[in-house]
Amino acid sequence: MSTKQAKVWIYAKEFKGDVELSNFELKDEEIGDIKDGEFLAEALFLSVDPYVRTFQLQYPTGSVMTGRQIARVIESRNSKFPVNSLIFGNLGWRTLTAVNPENYPKKHDLFILPDLGDLSPSISLGALGNPGNSAYYGFLDLCKPKEGEVVVVSAAAGAVGTIVGQIAKIKGCQVIGFAGSDEKCKMLEQDFGFDKAINYKNENVEKLLKEAAPNGIDCYFDNVGGMLSTIVIDQMRNFGRISICGAITGYNDQTIMVPAFKSFHRNNLRMEGFMNYRWINEWMEEGMFQMLKWIQEGKIKCQETVTEGFENMPQAFIGIFSGKNFGKAIVKV
Repeated sequence: MSTKQAKVWIYAKEFKGDVELSNFELKDEEIGDIKDGEFLAEALFLSVDPYVRTFQLQYPTGSVMTGRQIARVIESRNSKFPVNSLIFGNLGWRTLTAVNPENYPKKHDLFILPDLGDLSPSISLGALGNPGNSAYYGFLDLCKPKEGEVVVVSAAAGAVGTIVGQIAKIKGCQVIGFAGSDEKCKMLEQDFGFDKAINYKNENVEKLLKEAAPNGIDCYFDNVGGMLSTIVIDQMRNFGRISICGAITGYNDQTIMVPAFKSFHRNNLRMEGFMNYRWINEWMEEGMFQMLKWIQEGKIKCQETVTEGFENMPQAFIGIFSGKNFGKAIVKV
């Protein structure tokens, strides 16, 4: 019997308040010979996602950190996953994984990547993965944007927000985004086609939003919650639509969610939250390939913040809560 050694990040201490390095522990794990029907996957890129902050709470401490990765099959005793295949897998924060596909009955948790041409396979964790499909369906199906409407995107420089803004421009909308630095705002306007980007950290958000959208807002794609969202909702037009993708301001401090119920009543607003799995069948058949087509046509740009080294997973994860990433946060093993 031969053994290989995997490195694994463990959920060492329960998340309470801000995420800290002490929440994680790096361990070694021995992996023996794979069995019939299994394959051995070696991680290439790992996804860094804020949802893990709340999702991980359902697991006990001592568990492997949950998360998605792009991996290469390096050994196989399964004809459907031959050696050198590139796969997307919900395999957790680990460098090597012995995978039995029967343990992944949902097709979106484990699949071989389509032909991406010259694109990096890491794109399947971003624009072609959960963030891109959250943007595609969460915006188009819930907000139902019309040409000429005003769209506001919070966390516009994030993995989902950058895609939502670009889709809104494809649909002929005026797009306003919020980001946390002047540099990010400049990039949103110059490189990603946003009509206006506002630094919510050091500018008068309410005043600048009124100036950018004097007649009000039709669609709001919300990734943050909190007071920023209340300001946006208060400026929405009659029959405005709000898509709730996330609430990152409340992940570490759940006391700051502030809904604007008076505006809902006054302006006949509609708000709907979502988990992207509700469109999973369409995602695997339509969303992924429409996004790939737009990327190949140059209509969608993909932005990644790449951290080198598996040992830096916790630092990359902590960084997303302080806005250190622009676009999709990725760790390259």
